[in-house]
Formats: sequence, C-alpha cells, structure tokens
Amino acid sequence: MANSPQAKKRARQNERRFAVNKARRSRIRTFLRAVEEALETGDKDAAAAALKAAQPELMRGVTKGVYHKNTASRKISRLSARVKALG
Repeated sequence: MANSPQAKKRARQNERRFAVNKARRSRIRTFLRAVEEALETGDKDAAAAALKAAQPELMRGVTKGVYHKNTASRKISRLSARVKALG
C-alpha cells in the first residue's frame, strides 16, 4: 500500500493512465476486428478500406505508448499481406 504522498499520487495517476490506455487498446482492437471481418467475407475493397482506417489508429497507439513500434508494424504488415492475397 502506498504510504508517502508521492506514492499515493503515482497510484492515482496509474489508475487514470490504465483506464485511458485500456480504452485506447479497445478502440484499436475494434478497428482490427473490422479488418478481420472484411477478410472473412472476402470483400477486398472493404478489407482495404478497413485496413486504411486501422493503420493510423495502430500507429497512434505506438505514439501514445500502448503498443511497441515493431508490434504495430508487424500487425500492419501481416494484415496488408492478407488483404493483398484476396482477389
């Protein structure tokens, strides 16, 4: 348990950051899910549009510290390859 005022403040800040990061992660996963669903239906145009919308969200997650840069790049690369393989 946090005893010093500084430790108590850090605990409060951590709770707030956790909530913000959780919401951001959830938002990114929603965009990724849209790409996955478009891939499952086999609609290349919809998949490409969903991927184009998901890319900036993923990279924004990188700048905000939610994802590592290489992780986001890997996800984008793999999704891009799957979209390209359609049609």
